[in-house]
Amino acid sequence: MEKIETIVDQKEASDKLTATKTATPVKEVVEISGSQAVLEAFIAEGVDTIFGYPGGAIMPIYDAIYDYHDRLKHILVRHEQGGIHAGQGYARSSGKVGVVFATSGPGATNLVTGLADAMIDSTPLVCITGQVFAHLLGTDAFQEVDVINITTPITKWNYQITDATEIPSVLAKAFHIAGSGRPGPVLIDITKNAQLQKFNYSGYKKCTFIRSYRPKPIVRKEYVERAAQLINEAKKPMVIFGQGVILGKAENEFKAFIEKGGLPAAWTILGLSALPTDHPQNVGMLGMHGNYGPNVLTNECDVLIAVGMRFDDRVTGRLDKYARQAKVIHLDIDPAEIDKNVKATVPLWGDCKETLPMLTALIEKKQHKEWLAKYNEFTQKEIDIVIKDELNPTTDELTMGEVIKVLNELTKGDAIIVTDVGQHQMVTCRYAKFNETKSNITSGGAGTMGFALPAAIGAKFGAPHRPVVAVIGDGGVQMTIQELGTIMQTGIDVKILILNNQFLGMVRQWQQLFHDKRYSFVDIESPDYVMVAKGYRIEGQSISKRDQIKDALSTMLNHPGAYLLEVMVGKENNVFPMVPQGCSVAEIRLS
Repeated sequence: MEKIETIVDQKEASDKLTATKTATPVKEVVEISGSQAVLEAFIAEGVDTIFGYPGGAIMPIYDAIYDYHDRLKHILVRHEQGGIHAGQGYARSSGKVGVVFATSGPGATNLVTGLADAMIDSTPLVCITGQVFAHLLGTDAFQEVDVINITTPITKWNYQITDATEIPSVLAKAFHIAGSGRPGPVLIDITKNAQLQKFNYSGYKKCTFIRSYRPKPIVRKEYVERAAQLINEAKKPMVIFGQGVILGKAENEFKAFIEKGGLPAAWTILGLSALPTDHPQNVGMLGMHGNYGPNVLTNECDVLIAVGMRFDDRVTGRLDKYARQAKVIHLDIDPAEIDKNVKATVPLWGDCKETLPMLTALIEKKQHKEWLAKYNEFTQKEIDIVIKDELNPTTDELTMGEVIKVLNELTKGDAIIVTDVGQHQMVTCRYAKFNETKSNITSGGAGTMGFALPAAIGAKFGAPHRPVVAVIGDGGVQMTIQELGTIMQTGIDVKILILNNQFLGMVRQWQQLFHDKRYSFVDIESPDYVMVAKGYRIEGQSISKRDQIKDALSTMLNHPGAYLLEVMVGKENNVFPMVPQGCSVAEIRLS
């Protein structure tokens, strides 16, 4: 009886809010609960989708959302880790802030992996966790966990609310911090009493300024001028671009910059799709399993221009042997990244959507034909030794590369491809074709297995008009396979492509190359994925022959609704090129 009365009270307050908003612009004070204030904040911020899992400490918010179902879509995931990865996929495909709900204790701690992943990959999230009543804090109450101290190192900001009157202002700050500057995850922990507490509410005001927080550093024009001078004097300039171009919505500005300067441009794994893969100045992928040319020529260029990337160790290899000959220009919105790993000759702080046009205006129009031709020479060598056999194999075993090649032909570069972590991830990133930005979604800095399936669900909700394909290994898919239940319940149209080599392939490759083939616990058995999918009312098939690939992929892509396709590939195929750990990028191996 008490619960019914609470729902009625909340509905009346919600109706009053709607009436006051539509009747007059004058702010009228109404009494609402803290839970309603959370949802009103979401509506004001333009949130349309929430991924979550209910529980005792967040039950008042779930009770309130019962009356907001026509304005807020809630997706019930099967595990909180699935919820936060779905929030990441949504944020990455839509360009908006992802929103996630979890309860206290294990619900909150199940978000930790996703928070760490979002933090290192600069993904904007607002996560709301329920918490025990304020008077029970510190008593080891049922499902009490100190989520604030646990998540401090892996969030851009976190805060605990114990009084409902704080909710509007704190959530306004949360959305501002998560989505501005270098984006990242924010966690707000709300005690149960604050969710239930009624207070006088006079509306929601978005946050645009926090005194101690400067999301965009001031651009120093003298550094822009110095950078332009170095580029104009360069004989062998090279651009490396990361996700900062996508996060800054600066794809057009970036394209104009490299085209005017005639600059070869190579991408990090998260920068992929910021520039169409078939652009003539796109010279390929950097890093451990990147392309031969951009890796070797990093140590030959005379000016290295880094845009929105952080010189991760997988890109640089040995720092003491990385681009020692080059003058380095580093464009980044986060001043902490400049000089952190690679010393910049010219540090160019600022939003690249602002700094790139300033730089483009000052550089001379050039082509650098001979220098670009050198990348093409290295590409041809890589084709002869690696790519030819990967994309057009002569053995009976299927390769991951040939599957991705056919996928490219069928999607024509227009799909969003979400990858998990492992050999399939590297192969897909190397060979997938993209025409449109925000098309490559993967776990970069954290390398989180289990990421792809829930992230693909979120990506489809974030971009419902685009086809979404999750490419997953047989190891990673088993980590979050329960999210097939989310697909079943929502009816979301996600295509699932499992490249099954019956191994934890990347670890096995390292054990083969660097541990004398001592295969220690990498031989993984899988269930019958097609039968598992059918248990979740998802159609699928498994193939193992070359002449089945095109028809099977066509069936998957054209099927109305979700579909699972398992492709059995060679057990001991390796991903090359490869920069061995501890080596220079110029020491990249082709075999």
